[in-house]
Amino acid sequence: MTLWTTDNLVSARRIHEHFGFTLADEEPPHRFGHDLVGQNWTLDLHEGLAEG
Repeated sequence: MTLWTTDNLVSARRIHEHFGFTLADEEPPHRFGHDLVGQNWTLDLHEGLAEG
C-alpha cells in the first residue's frame, strides 16, 4: 500500500510511521499553488499477513 503526503504535514507522517509505513521516496512537485516536497510512504501488506 502506498500513501502520498508532503513533508510539511508532520502529524500525517507520524501516523504513517506509527502504523509501520516507511518513506520510499521524495519528489519536489509544484501542487496546490506551492513548491512542496511530496513523499511516498509504503507498507507491505503481505508482510503483515505472514506474521498473523
